[in-house]
Amino acid sequence: MEVTQILLNAQSVDGSIRKHAEESLKQFQEQNLPVFLLSLSSELANNEKPVDSRKLAGLILKNALDAKEQHRKNELVQRWLALDRVVKAQIKAYLLQTLSSPVPDARSTASQVIAKIAGIELPQKQWPELIGSLLSNIHQLQPHVKQATLETLGYFCEEVSPQVVDQDQVNKILTAVVQGMNASEGSTDVRLAATRALYNALGFAQANFLNDMERDYIMRVVCEATLSPVVKIRQAAFECLVAISSTYYEKLASYIQDIFNITAKAVREDEEPVALQAIEFWSSICDEEIDILDDYGGDFTADSDIPCFYFIKQALPALVPMLLETLLKQEEDQDLDEGAWNLAMAGGTCLGLVARTVGDDVVPLVMPFIEENITKPDWRQREAATYAFGSILEGPSPDKLTPIVNVALNFMLSALMKDPNNHVKDTTAWTLGRIFEFLHGSTMETPIITKENCQQILTVLLQSMKDVPNVAEKACGALYFLAQGYEDVGSASPLSPYCQEIIQALLTVTHREDADESRLRTAAYETLNEVVRCSTDETAPIVMQLVPIIMMELHQTLEAQKLSSDEREKQNELQGLLCGCLQVIIQKLGASETTKYAFLQYADQIMDLFLRVFACRNATVHEEAMLAIGALAYATGANFDKYMQGFYPYLEMGLQNFEEYQVCAITVGVVGDLCRALEDKILPFCDGIMTQLLKDLSSNQLHRSVKPPIFSCFGDIALAIGENFEKYLIYAMPMLQSAAELSAHAAAADDEMLEYTNQLRNGILEAYSGILQGFKNSPKTQLLLPYAPHVLQFLDTLYNEKDMDDTVMKTAIGVLGDLADTLGSHAGPLINRSVSSKDFLEECLSSDDHLIKESADWAKLAISRAIAG
Repeated sequence: MEVTQILLNAQSVDGSIRKHAEESLKQFQEQNLPVFLLSLSSELANNEKPVDSRKLAGLILKNALDAKEQHRKNELVQRWLALDRVVKAQIKAYLLQTLSSPVPDARSTASQVIAKIAGIELPQKQWPELIGSLLSNIHQLQPHVKQATLETLGYFCEEVSPQVVDQDQVNKILTAVVQGMNASEGSTDVRLAATRALYNALGFAQANFLNDMERDYIMRVVCEATLSPVVKIRQAAFECLVAISSTYYEKLASYIQDIFNITAKAVREDEEPVALQAIEFWSSICDEEIDILDDYGGDFTADSDIPCFYFIKQALPALVPMLLETLLKQEEDQDLDEGAWNLAMAGGTCLGLVARTVGDDVVPLVMPFIEENITKPDWRQREAATYAFGSILEGPSPDKLTPIVNVALNFMLSALMKDPNNHVKDTTAWTLGRIFEFLHGSTMETPIITKENCQQILTVLLQSMKDVPNVAEKACGALYFLAQGYEDVGSASPLSPYCQEIIQALLTVTHREDADESRLRTAAYETLNEVVRCSTDETAPIVMQLVPIIMMELHQTLEAQKLSSDEREKQNELQGLLCGCLQVIIQKLGASETTKYAFLQYADQIMDLFLRVFACRNATVHEEAMLAIGALAYATGANFDKYMQGFYPYLEMGLQNFEEYQVCAITVGVVGDLCRALEDKILPFCDGIMTQLLKDLSSNQLHRSVKPPIFSCFGDIALAIGENFEKYLIYAMPMLQSAAELSAHAAAADDEMLEYTNQLRNGILEAYSGILQGFKNSPKTQLLLPYAPHVLQFLDTLYNEKDMDDTVMKTAIGVLGDLADTLGSHAGPLINRSVSSKDFLEECLSSDDHLIKESADWAKLAISRAIAG
C-alpha cells in the first residue's frame, strides 16, 4: 500500500482500519527508518497529496524528533544524528520546499519540524546554512512564503538556545521579524506571523535591547502593532509587551507612560482577548517589583542587580481606577466555571498584585469604590465592591486594615446569609477567607475575632456550608483559615466548644449529593484536616471518635464492586482524601502521650485498610496511603515491625515506580520514617531497599528531583543499622563521591538549577552525616578513614564556590563536626591539613542564622577534642 493511503486510513473513523494502518506505520518505521522518514517528508512536500495525509506525515515526523520524557527525547536526538547525511539533507530539502506550499496546514507543520531539527543540529554545528536560506525567503514576493518563513523563525527561536546563534545572525533574524511587523507590510498574515515570532525571539535580543536606537525601534514597532486593525495582531503585540516587561524590566522607564496610555485604552475599549493581555502587562510589572523588593527588602545599594523603578507606585492614581472599572464586567455564571477567566477576574488579580507591591498606599484609592457600591441594588456593583475588598487584604499592614475589617465583618456575615445573589455570596465567603488568612492569628496585635463574635462567625459559616456548592466550598475555605489562625494558642482555643459541631457539619458536606461540584468534597476534607491539625488536647476525644468513622468510609470504598471508569475515578479521589484525613489524625493522636495508647488499638485495622488500598492501582491514592503509613510508623515506633512482612512488597513497588516519580520520592521518604521508627529492626529489609535505591540512582529514567532524598535516605539507613552498614559502603561511597564532585562545581545556569544543586549537596551531606554518626563508638570506624579526605575536599570546594544556601551550610558544618566526632584523633591531622575548614568554621560561628551557629558551636567542640586527642 502506498504511504498516502496508510496515512489516511490511520485517521479513519473505522477502528479496525485505523488500527491496521497504525500497525503498518509502526512496522515501516521499525524496518527502515531512513526510508520511512524520507517518504513522510516527501508526502508533506507534495502539493498533489490530500491535506489530511500531509498533516499526519508532518506530525509523525515531529514526534520522531521529540518527546516529553527527557530520556526518550535524548534517544530520538541520538537516532536522528546517527542517520545518513544524504538522507537528512534530502528530508531537510523537502521541508524547506514545503514552506512555499499553498496549503497553510502543510506549511505550518513543516515550520515546526524544521525548528525541531534545528534544535538538534545547530548545537552540533550542523546545518549552518539554515538561517541564510530562511532569510532569503523573506525577500520573496508571495506573502504566504514570507508568512511561513516568519512562523518558522518563531519556532526556531523557541527550540534553539541563543548561545548557539552568533550575534550577526541574531541581528538579521530580528531585522526580518521587525520588518515583517511594520504597518507598511501589506499582508495581515505576514504581520501576525512576524508579531508572534518576535514573542519567541525576545530571548535572543539581549544585545539589541542594550542599544538605545535598536531598542527604541523595536518598542515603537510593538506599540504600533497594538493599534493594528486586526484583533489577533493587537493581542500578539500585547503578548510581546508582557514578555518585554519581565525580560527587560530595567529598560522600560522611557516607554512606561506611553505603554500606560495604550494599555488603558485597550482595557476600556478593546475586545476581551486584547484587554486581558493589557491587564497582564501590569500584573507582570507587579511580579517584577514584588520580586525585586523581596530580594532587597527595600534597601537598594549600588550593587543590587536591578533597581526598582516603582512603576506601580507612580501609576497608582490612574491604574487603580482603571482596574476597579474592570471589576464591574463580570460574566453571569463565572463562579460555576472552574477555568473561567475574564476581564473582572484579571482586574481583581492585578489589583491584588498591586496591593502586594505598594501596600498601604492602595487602601485609600479603593475604599471609596467599596463604600459607594457595596449596598447598591445591582448585584454587579455589590460583587465588585466585595471583590475589591478581598483583593487588597494581602500587602497593606494589619494596622491599616484591621479598623476597616472590624467595621466590615458584620456586614459581610450578614451578606453571606441574606444576599439574594449567588455571585455576591461566593465572593463574600472568599473575602472572609482572606480576612482570616491574612489578619487573624497569634501574631496579630489586635484580634479581629473575639469571644463575642466567634460564635456568630461559626454559625454563619456552618450555615453557608449548606448553600449551593460554589458558596459552600468558599465557606469551607474560610473555616480552614479560621481554624489555622488558632494553631498556636496552646490549650484554650475559642473553637474547642464548637469542635463536635464543626466536624459534624464538615462530614455532612462530604456526603452531599452535589459534593462533586466546585471541588466541594475536597474542600470539606481539607478543612476537616486543618481543624484536626489545629485542635487542642481538650478536643482529642472528639478527634478519636473520628477514627472509626473515617475507617468505615475507607472500608466502604474498598468494597464497591463493578464500577464504571467515571465512578472508579471518583472512588480513587475519595480514597485519596480519606487516606489523607487518616494521616492527619494519626499525626495528631500519635504525637500526644495522652491519646497515643488509646489510638494504637486501631493500628492493626488501619494498616489492613492501607494494604488493601495499595492493591488498587492508582498513583494519587498510593501517594496518600504511603504518606499515611509513614505517619503510622512514626506513631507506632518499633512495634511497626509486625507490619513489615505484609508492607514490604508495596514499599519495593513504590521504590521501583519511575513513571510516577512523586510516588517514588514519597516512598523514599517513608523509608526514612521506617528507619527512625524501627531502628535496627529494619535490618532484614535493608538488602532489598539498598539494592533498589542504588538502582534508582543509576537510572537515567528517574526524575532528578528524587535523587537528593535518596542520598539522605542512605544516611537514615546507616543511622538505623549502625556498623551493619559496612557491607553497603563499597556501593554507596563511590556514588556519593561522584555525585559530590558533580554538585560541587555545578555552574548553575539559573536559580532553579542552583536550587536543585543545593538540594543535591544537602542530600549528599545528610548521607555522610548519617553514615559517620551510625559508625560512632563502633570498632569498625576505621573503615571510614579512607573516605575522610574526600569528604573534607567536598567541604573545601563547597566553601570556595560560595553559592550554598543556609540549609547546606548548616548540614556541611555539621558533617565537619561528625567527622571529628566519629574519627576522633584520626581526624585531627586531616582537618588541620584541610584548606578551608578553619575559615569555614569561623564564618559559621559568626552567622546570624542561629541554627548554623548552633551546628558550628558543636563542630568546634568536636574538632578541638579530635585535635587534642
